[in-house]
Amino acid sequence: MKLTSRYEQTSCRLVLEGLPDLSAGQSSQTIGILTGFTLALAGKTEMEGQRDHLQSLVNAVLPYARQLLSGVSKPVGTETVPVAIRPADGGHELELRSSQPNTPPLQLPLDDAELSDLVRCLDRLQLDPSVVVPLQWPQPQPLRRSELRHRLPLARRIAAPLTGVAALLISAALISLVPPTPRTPSTPVSAPASGG
Repeated sequence: MKLTSRYEQTSCRLVLEGLPDLSAGQSSQTIGILTGFTLALAGKTEMEGQRDHLQSLVNAVLPYARQLLSGVSKPVGTETVPVAIRPADGGHELELRSSQPNTPPLQLPLDDAELSDLVRCLDRLQLDPSVVVPLQWPQPQPLRRSELRHRLPLARRIAAPLTGVAALLISAALISLVPPTPRTPSTPVSAPASGG
């Protein structure tokens, strides 16, 4: 009863194997229990793992790709998780850490096309109604102000405040050039007498 779900792009193939969770009322064609997965990137070592490795892959790759789309390239993943990704030499480096002791991490260089293919495979997995493995999909996070500041050139960052200060100074100078109007004494207005 083992089921297979396959997602392929030009340079990437992601294959999930699992079983339906009949106790949860799933159909016999639905993967509810993941028994393993393989990830093959063109010309690179094939990665195999369990659900926690797939979860770590999702948690690293998708936020990293979202940051790149926003113009921010910074590493995602720490040394304590099975998968991390970082910018490297004009491309990207996917680092896979084995759960076996004394096994050095595997480092896979990726170009933009390979990263895009990997993201598409993960997106197709997320949208596949026949796979209901309980994975936590990372929610898009807004960039912090400090990350946005690096994207804008200094001239654009200070243009708005300088324009505001200049407008205030020009207004004050123009107001000081206007001569004061002489005040005329006001005469009281008397109410008309009522005829009665």
